[in-house]
Amino acid sequence: MSDENQVIVCPHCGGLNRAPTARLAARQIPDCGRCHKPLFTGAPVDLPDAAAFDRMIARNDAPVVVDFWAGWCGPCRQMAPHFAAAAAELEPLVRFAKLDTEAAPDVAGRFGIRGIPCMIVFRAGREVARQAGALDTRAIIAFVKANAGT
Repeated sequence: MSDENQVIVCPHCGGLNRAPTARLAARQIPDCGRCHKPLFTGAPVDLPDAAAFDRMIARNDAPVVVDFWAGWCGPCRQMAPHFAAAAAELEPLVRFAKLDTEAAPDVAGRFGIRGIPCMIVFRAGREVARQAGALDTRAIIAFVKANAGT
């Protein structure tokens, strides 16, 4: 990542975009150069499969926080609105994403997810922190700020 630009993966088409760091810090959201939709929407991005997950994690210069969850999980459903509220507050400095462990069990297995919900912070494609269990909005924000370098 340069001091002037960051590579951001478009949540809509998967295209790679260079975005000025100063513009992101000022919360000015650029549009994708390929599909022309906003690069950040203030909501978590759904990662439907391993390919989408790998692209989002490996290619983003911004930190990515992934919520590993499942539809049958009560604590996951309880935490979902808090995760969305944290995304609305911290994007575009951090990308928030959700991965359904039932839809992509290979990714969950690769990261040794044993209990959900489980949040993992990734920087430059690598795991830097993990937190299991449901958290409220303030706790999610504190966890992300402490571990994402924002």
